[in-house]
Amino acid sequence: MRKFLTPCLLAAVLALTSCTQGAGSISDGQAAISAEQAGKMKWFDEAKLGIFIHWGIYAVDGVSESWSFHNGYISHEEYMAQAKRFTAQAYDPEEWADLIASSGARYTVITSKHHDGVALWDTKADDKSLVKMSPAARDVLTPFVNAIRSRGVKLGLYYSLIDWSHPDYPNIYRNGPARYDIAKEPERWQKFLDFNTAQLNELTQQYRPDLWWFDGDWEQSAETWKAKELTDKLRSDNPSCIINSRIQGYGDYGTPEIGVPVVRPAERYWELCYTINDSWGFQHKDVNFKTPQMVLRTLVDCISGGGNLLLDIGPREDGAIPEEEVAVLKELGRWTSKHAEAVYGTRAGIPDEHVKAYTSVNASGDILYIYLPYKPIGPVEVKGLIDNIKKIRVVGSTVEPQWKVYNKLSWSEVPGLVEIQVPQEALDSAITVLAIETDGPVQLYRGAGQVITMNE
Repeated sequence: MRKFLTPCLLAAVLALTSCTQGAGSISDGQAAISAEQAGKMKWFDEAKLGIFIHWGIYAVDGVSESWSFHNGYISHEEYMAQAKRFTAQAYDPEEWADLIASSGARYTVITSKHHDGVALWDTKADDKSLVKMSPAARDVLTPFVNAIRSRGVKLGLYYSLIDWSHPDYPNIYRNGPARYDIAKEPERWQKFLDFNTAQLNELTQQYRPDLWWFDGDWEQSAETWKAKELTDKLRSDNPSCIINSRIQGYGDYGTPEIGVPVVRPAERYWELCYTINDSWGFQHKDVNFKTPQMVLRTLVDCISGGGNLLLDIGPREDGAIPEEEVAVLKELGRWTSKHAEAVYGTRAGIPDEHVKAYTSVNASGDILYIYLPYKPIGPVEVKGLIDNIKKIRVVGSTVEPQWKVYNKLSWSEVPGLVEIQVPQEALDSAITVLAIETDGPVQLYRGAGQVITMNE
C-alpha cells in the first residue's frame, strides 16, 4: 500500500505520536468542527499574531500581578496601596494602538480586570477601579478600545473569574483559610456570581469584544461557576464572540502558556500566550527580554503547528511601554509585513522528517512555506514531496534560488530529494522564508523507503 499524505491530512500529522508503516489512514485525533464554528473562528484562525497587555496597579512596585499577595510575598493591604501611586500620566492609547497595529498583530487582549479585582474601566458593580482608587482617576480602557477598533484590530478582553479582593469570593491567600464554604453559604456565592455577571454585562454593553479571555477557572468546578449558563449568555448577547478555553471546557480554543508546544495541541484552534521577558506585568528587575529573533522563531513555531502567538507586553504604571518591548514589536512589524503571505491565513505545516525547518502551507495547499531561522551552510533539503514543483522562490525577495531534484526514478514510488541553494543576498536578517509552489495541493510520501525489485 502506498503511504501518501493527502492535503486534507496535512494538519493531522502534527498531532501524531507515531505512524505505523503500511497504515492506510491517519486520524488527527481532533473533534469535528461545524461549519458554523469554522465560520466564527475564521478570523482567529487566520490572524496568527496577537498582542497581550497586562497593565494594572502591580506595575507601580513591579510585583507579580495579584499572585504577590495571594502567595504571601506581601500583604494584601501593601499590594492594594499601590493604587494610590498609579498615575497613567504617560498613557497614550493612540500610540499603543499604532504600535500594536504596526507589529502585524490582528488582535489584542487587554486585562480589563486581574485576580486583584481592580478594573480598568469605570465599573458600577463595585468601587475597585482605577477611576475610584488611583490618581489616574479615569477610565483607561475605553480610549484604548476606541483606538484599537479604529485601526481594524480585533478586541479581546481578559477577565478574571476569581476576585481575591471581593468579600464574597471564598479565597484570598493560597495557604490561608477560606472566607467561607460555598456549599454551606450558597447565597453568598450567588452574590459573587451576580457581581461577575454585572461586570460582564457592562463590558459586553460598552465594548462588545470579539474575544473573551477568561482566567482563574481552576479554583472552582464548571457547575460552581455555572460555566454553561455564563457562556450561553455571552454567546446570546454576541453570537460572533470567541471564548478561550479557561472556562471549564466551554471555550472555543486552547491556551497553552509560556512553553511552546512540542507536539500540536489536541484542540483544532489554539494560541500560545507568551511573555516578552519572564513576567506578565511590568517588573523593574526583570530585564531578561527575549530577542526579536527569538520571538519571531516562536511565532513561526506556532504557525507551523497551526496555532497563534499571543505575545504579552507590560507597560509601566505611567503607561509608557518599555523600549525593549517596543523594539520587539517593531521588528515583528518589519518581518510580518515582508512575509505576510507566509503568515496570515496559513495552515499547519508538514512533519519535521521532511525538512529541518518550520513549515506551513497556504489555504489552498499548493504552496509549502519553509521558515529558516538560521543561515544555511549548504542546500536546504526537502524529502518526500510527491508533487511536481512549478517554482521555488524566496518570499520578499526578487533573488531566485537555484534548486534541483535528485533520485526521482520512474520505477520507485519514493519521490526524489529537493535541494535548494538559498543565495546569501536573499537571506532575511531574522528568518528567511522559502515558498515551494506545486502543481496541486501538497502530497507527501510517508513510507520507509523501497527495495529495488525491478529496474528499467
